[in-house]
Amino acid sequence: MSADEHKFRFKTIFWDSIYMLFCLVFVAENLSYLVFSVNGYENLDRSDGELAYFSIKHGICEIGEMEDDAWTMVQKKGNQFVVNDQPFYINGFNTYWLMVFAVDQSTRGKVTEVFQQASSVGLTVGRTWAFNDGQWRALQKSPSVYDEEVFKTVLNRVNTVTNITYKDDPTIFAWELMNEPRCASDPSGDKLQAWIEEMAVYVKSIDPKHLVEIGLEGFYGPSTPNKVQFNPNTAAQQVGIDFIRNHQVLGVDFASAHIYADSWVSEEISDAHIPFVKAWMQSHIEDAENALGMPVVFGEFGVSSKDSGYNTSFRNTLFSTVYKTLLNSTKKGGSGGGSLLWQLFPEATDYMDDGYAIVLSKSPSTSDIISLHSKRLTTFNSFCSWKCHWGCKKKHPLETFIYHDDL
Repeated sequence: MSADEHKFRFKTIFWDSIYMLFCLVFVAENLSYLVFSVNGYENLDRSDGELAYFSIKHGICEIGEMEDDAWTMVQKKGNQFVVNDQPFYINGFNTYWLMVFAVDQSTRGKVTEVFQQASSVGLTVGRTWAFNDGQWRALQKSPSVYDEEVFKTVLNRVNTVTNITYKDDPTIFAWELMNEPRCASDPSGDKLQAWIEEMAVYVKSIDPKHLVEIGLEGFYGPSTPNKVQFNPNTAAQQVGIDFIRNHQVLGVDFASAHIYADSWVSEEISDAHIPFVKAWMQSHIEDAENALGMPVVFGEFGVSSKDSGYNTSFRNTLFSTVYKTLLNSTKKGGSGGGSLLWQLFPEATDYMDDGYAIVLSKSPSTSDIISLHSKRLTTFNSFCSWKCHWGCKKKHPLETFIYHDDL
């Protein structure tokens, strides 16, 4: 399919492809805001399922006096996210299959279950599939033919539960253009760059209120030859991605990167994985702050249980590394905007597991690490207002809890 055909097809499905689980999401306990993203095609050379964002409430009563009806859109203030002018850090998860489970009465309860589990450990943001083209329980069953049972959202559609148009809904955090966009047929990155430039502005023209991000894996490209050393391998700079250049596009509000040392570096668990994760994150946080002036979100991270040498202890070390790196950025007022683990599952969904599934009830040690990180972020938000938050000099006894190196 040509670039023009992809462009036309994206614009066609854009109005028809966003699937929001409002009717189900609101049954989850402690729900605060649903954060969603629009996705086009995972790769310009191929097409498959895409992802979206939503978020759930945790600790609102502890971090401020906001009333439900006073919530506003999540916004960007410099290199940080804010809600009602207060700092907002993403601590979240991916569960890609919510759309296909929600449409079937027999599996719908699993959607509620995963929200409740996420809320129980303080996860605040989720990312899920927003489009399913020509596959199982597809939204678009064939060209221009949509399944109304699955097709419950578009930007200009009024939510039948809340009576709010989606583009006006403050429960939505951001739109994502693609999941892991690549264009290996053009290693220069020009083709992908042109697509991002057009689509970011196009999304903003429909919905100027919500944040927009791309969905990149974060590889460095031709525009920054001094940065390719941070890529996991030489092939990463040949897939058309250019982290800094891509995020300098008008209409893009925050940066994104993924973290998969086990598939990018080696599927053999080794001592090289954790140093790579640290360097990868620190490089992107610094670039988001110094070169881009925006937050960066690590939209996927995890380790597969199918890797040679895998054990829960290594997964916990990986999670702790990601969270510690973000907390260090938070303390310094850096651009580390948050992370979303890949991926959270309720019980009895093992048949959907790609090796990265985390069932909290079966992973108490990992659950404890996630919960502790949630508490630290909530506490951090609570003891310093926005005006003194960044570079705040005052000391607080809770800092020992937040930054103690025991995560």
